[in-house]
Amino acid sequence: MQTDVKYIAGVGEMRARLLDKELGITCVGQLLEHYPHRYIDRTKVYRIDEIHEDTATYVQFRARVTGINYAGAERNRRFHVYVQDPTGSAELVWFKGVKWIEKRVEVGREYLIFGRPSFYKNELQMVHPELETMEQALSKGVTCTMQGIYPSTEKITNSLGTKGMFRIMANAWEQARNHIAETLPEPLITRYGLLSRREALQNIHFPESQERLRQAQYRLKFEELLGVQLNVQTRRCGRLSKDNGFLFPKVGGVFTQFYNEKLPFPLTGAQKRVIKEIRKDTISGYQMNRLLQGDVGSGKTLVALISMLLAVDNGFQACMMAPTEILARQHFATISRMTEGLEVKVAILTGASKSRERREALEGIASGEVDILIGTHSLIEDRVQFLNLGFVVIDEQHRFGVEQRAKMWTKNHRPPHILVMTATPIPRTLAMTLYGDLDVSVIDELPPGRQPIKTFHYTDAARLRLFGFMRQEIKKGRQVYVVYPLIKESEAMDYKDLNDGYESISRDFPLPEYVTSICHGKMKPEDKEESMRQFKEHEADILVATSVIEVGVDVPNATVMVIESAERFGLSQLHQLRGRVGRGGEQSYCILMSGEKLSKEARARLNAMCETNDGFQLAELDLKLRGAGDVNGTQQSGMAFDLKIANPTADVQILTQAREAAEEILNGDPTLSLPSNLGLKALRERFSARDEIDFSRIS
Repeated sequence: MQTDVKYIAGVGEMRARLLDKELGITCVGQLLEHYPHRYIDRTKVYRIDEIHEDTATYVQFRARVTGINYAGAERNRRFHVYVQDPTGSAELVWFKGVKWIEKRVEVGREYLIFGRPSFYKNELQMVHPELETMEQALSKGVTCTMQGIYPSTEKITNSLGTKGMFRIMANAWEQARNHIAETLPEPLITRYGLLSRREALQNIHFPESQERLRQAQYRLKFEELLGVQLNVQTRRCGRLSKDNGFLFPKVGGVFTQFYNEKLPFPLTGAQKRVIKEIRKDTISGYQMNRLLQGDVGSGKTLVALISMLLAVDNGFQACMMAPTEILARQHFATISRMTEGLEVKVAILTGASKSRERREALEGIASGEVDILIGTHSLIEDRVQFLNLGFVVIDEQHRFGVEQRAKMWTKNHRPPHILVMTATPIPRTLAMTLYGDLDVSVIDELPPGRQPIKTFHYTDAARLRLFGFMRQEIKKGRQVYVVYPLIKESEAMDYKDLNDGYESISRDFPLPEYVTSICHGKMKPEDKEESMRQFKEHEADILVATSVIEVGVDVPNATVMVIESAERFGLSQLHQLRGRVGRGGEQSYCILMSGEKLSKEARARLNAMCETNDGFQLAELDLKLRGAGDVNGTQQSGMAFDLKIANPTADVQILTQAREAAEEILNGDPTLSLPSNLGLKALRERFSARDEIDFSRIS
């Protein structure tokens, strides 16, 4: 299995270098783990008149060569071959490898032709098809009913073609078939009804039937996901086996006074349930690692504050890290107001903090005078040293990088309890949820009086209708956000820009009572604050902004969110922007404006926004569209662990079984030291973290 691929028949030095460069394949084992992504039924031979544009991606037919022709200059010669069967004719074209193919084509001879069909002036064409004489085809017979089509690159395709890759795989299998080591113990294979690894590899490349292909796919997916589960569950067990979590045993005076006197509204049942889950974690003796999921406006911040007050009552400090200056300032104002009169000192630290504010915050947390510190990513700086940090809240965690979030673990001699909050989990964190390494709490109730936001998708053709709707809402006394992806026009990106939009809205809203403010990240802080103040106090009816207002803006009177060039934004951003409205009792609306031409993925995102307000549903779609991310490392999207065949979202049932199996195996043999588990130990090692910091602990 470790043999260099250059020794496989049909490869050689040149193609070995190509396979390494293009696909990262250097040995036989890696080649056999390069699985087909679809299959062609090679038992089906079409007549030419049966082949249409929607017949199949690849087809094969038998026909006789009736003529050949050359076209183009000598250096760029094209080779045209004309073929015919009793039902019609077709043209075959080669742009490359002309000297090689022209020696193998003979006028009057019948060939079996295989390739991707296309049509020009209603005539069947194939570019660079594979062909062999009918004598060659009939002499081989049928070895399998389906031929695998492998993920490839243009250079690999030009060098090998579909059939060439298939032949190399067949040669590799002949060389390795008697050297396939089993990775799973026999009791596990029996319990889950799995094929052996040898049978699975044979039937993934050369299926005996559709059922054997399904069984092979199941076995290989189970093996990959079991490797992931053994890795993640080992780390989870390691974290939970260490009795090193800070204890918050008492509910003290600060918590009690706040709960009895300061609550702005009665807690929902969901909020109470989440607080109990956090309370249980903080008296368990183990370090908490919990995701708090709740839609915008569901009361996550209140739950976070109550949890931080628990830490304060038990002699610990707490901090809350927010992604933007606006949101950090809003949290500081809200928490300061809500804790007024309590024996709690709250401070703020951001990149824009003035010298005095910065000095007081740093000295206060170092001495223990400050109980709760609110801030931006400034909190992760080395000079920010807490006396006794016990509880960390990370708000809108999708806005921070994994390494940034990881630094909060180093702010005490033992890791503090971690609560991450989000309205739409990023794919990486949702993947951790699927994998079982992250405890999850969900606030699935909105405060009384909130109505679901209605979301619509329109193109530029509906712009006058949009302006009419905005006027209608403003006449009711409501306010409107209009968000753009760009501040200025860009030659590189054909998207609506804020400056042009501001002028357009000013022209189309000529009445003097319609005041428009503007807000974007490149404005001076004082100008930005003034624009926000005008909008909050209803001195402005319309706020034209960039996504700087994605979080941290709370104007209950705003009922319309217009997002221009909505295809430019990800699902998480769209959901967050939509959450700026619907914060009062009136019906609110989100209007997604886009161009006419949309990619398949962009259309799926916009359709999902119109169909649901559920943040978890949107996150699941985001996971399917973008991939799971690297759970052990710092990659935020793309498939985790270099999985070759398994998909955590599509294969949830297999993932669940793999998780159960991993838990049972580790309960009986935590170190996988039993002789029967040596294959599992190697499998776990394959998916172990390579980072200096174990990022799998960082949600």
